[in-house]
Amino acid sequence: MSRFRLDEMRDMAKAVFLKAVSAVDPYQRIREIAHIDKNRLIIGAEEVSEKVFDLNNFEKIFLVGTGKASSSMAQAIEEIFGGRITKGLITTKYGHALPLRFTEIIEAGHPLPDPKGLEGARKIKDLLTDTGPKDLVLFLISGGGSALLPLPADGITLEEKQELTQLLLDCGADIKEINTIRKHISQMKGGWLARWAYPSTVITFILSDVVGDPLDVIASGPTVPDTSTFQEAWEILKRYGLVNEIASSIRNHLQAGREGKIKETPKAGESVFEKVHNMIIGSNIVALRAAEKEFSLAGFNTITLSSSIVGETSEAARFHGAIAREIASTGKPIGRPACILSGGETTVTIRGSGLGGRNQEFALSGAFEISGLERAVLLSAGTDGTDGPTDAAGAIADYTTNARAREMGIDPVKYLENNDSYHFFKKLGDLLITGPTRTNVMDVRILLVD
Repeated sequence: MSRFRLDEMRDMAKAVFLKAVSAVDPYQRIREIAHIDKNRLIIGAEEVSEKVFDLNNFEKIFLVGTGKASSSMAQAIEEIFGGRITKGLITTKYGHALPLRFTEIIEAGHPLPDPKGLEGARKIKDLLTDTGPKDLVLFLISGGGSALLPLPADGITLEEKQELTQLLLDCGADIKEINTIRKHISQMKGGWLARWAYPSTVITFILSDVVGDPLDVIASGPTVPDTSTFQEAWEILKRYGLVNEIASSIRNHLQAGREGKIKETPKAGESVFEKVHNMIIGSNIVALRAAEKEFSLAGFNTITLSSSIVGETSEAARFHGAIAREIASTGKPIGRPACILSGGETTVTIRGSGLGGRNQEFALSGAFEISGLERAVLLSAGTDGTDGPTDAAGAIADYTTNARAREMGIDPVKYLENNDSYHFFKKLGDLLITGPTRTNVMDVRILLVD
């Protein structure tokens, strides 16, 4: 016998998603793990090893940052440090700025970099090159940092970098592949920011938006030794057939790097990292654990599949649909009422001319998979409140979605083939619109079966 009505399940999925997002609020996370006591900066929490810094050792304190959550993170830092901050500068996405007292904010383009981001990157580089051995640099990193801090290598224009980024997005390259290339055509990414800040002490607070939380991939690792090479960047372009599609300046730069004519990105063991401290303050698994707790309290049998789901969105949706059918028919891997959670970041290979994002496409693909199941609900959304080039975080579907669409004269197959999930769910009133959340730990997917 079913315990939950369909409308209850839909409302619960939306509410718990918002609670999962709240669990990785960067302002709260920084306030939880960092404080000053007797002029000592103490950083530590259950999942963050404690570090103590004597502020008496520093003449100046600088605050820099980049990413969709950087203004929220900066608010927390400003509250902790107050007037101790000598100067601050952050870049964030348009519409994501918050009031700050000591820090300049530059809003810029994402996912495609724009001239405002270039302006911010140049200002940050200038600020860092003026720091010295007795200075402290507090660096804030969150999702979107790569696009929001663009400083192309000499000879490469921002427009050429924009074109390359769009080519990589359109062909379905994942974030690690994209960042490997970005690091090798940049003056900031792949450890370069640490080089500009050297010999200052650098403390980097990181909100991870990358599967597995690899430090060298998040925002392209500006304060982390880079493990990738020019050769790997070249191989990625070859894999997607882009070598002859990119600007000649980029092709020539990468080729020169392969031949050793251009210095590689900073590597482990170099002196520039001796005084750099990187720490993750939030990630996808934190959000999933919060969701798991809420659904368990509500009476659902709950399991988290993985915080590292990658690959083609449609394939991921098919996999989740198979689990839903197994639950309905055999009660495995968990019995009803069941909640399946997953996170990560899938990709979409663009074949149509419609509008959408990976979460909306996941929900539309998933609608086909659960259409024959009574009392099944699927929600997929980005924790940053943005899914692709749309104003939606994602969408919600249930076992009636396709039937309702057809009753309205809407063919879900055509919308899926045209990658037009946004307009599909907009017509059904099933878009999930949160506005900017000022956090970003990839995506959260919720599958409920009763």
